[in-house]
Amino acid sequence: MATLKNILLYAAAMAAILLLLQWMQVKLLVIDHATEIYITGIAVLFTFLGIWLAKKLTRPKTEVVKESVVVEKEVVVYRPAPAIFLPDTAAITRLGLSPRELEVLQRMAEGATNQEIADGLFVSVNTVKTHTLEVLQRMAEGATNQEIADGLFVSVNTVKTHTSRLFEKLEVKRRTQAIEKARRLQVIA
Repeated sequence: MATLKNILLYAAAMAAILLLLQWMQVKLLVIDHATEIYITGIAVLFTFLGIWLAKKLTRPKTEVVKESVVVEKEVVVYRPAPAIFLPDTAAITRLGLSPRELEVLQRMAEGATNQEIADGLFVSVNTVKTHTLEVLQRMAEGATNQEIADGLFVSVNTVKTHTSRLFEKLEVKRRTQAIEKARRLQVIA
């Protein structure tokens, strides 16, 4: 028993000495590398501070959102036919518009397609499709020269030519003026 007691006593003394030596070695390391240890400690501190701030600042804000559901539905609106439209013959004569051009314009204002206009006038579609008045009607709808050219299957230069002829006939300088004057003169609806 005495030997077991001595073994435990020596083991405890040896463990204490080893702990003392380890502590002294760590203390020596801390003294030798104090700057590096302080820098590492500060870096770790700021890393955790940054993570904490990021979580605080980027936390999703809770909002009460009322959801709206939009249902799109096609609604057909029937416009009553306007009172009998009587074009201003003096303005038409002054502008130099032919009766054929007026008839084409009137059918366009009614929403007829090129084919329907051609069938109604007993002419080919090609005769109807390139009239200057169609350019005026499309300008009134807000189409650009390129859109008009695409719709009429002509070049942009042809549309520009028709547009300049319209400007000359209506004695205007801009598209908006041409549309406004044609409506005021009751050339287009």
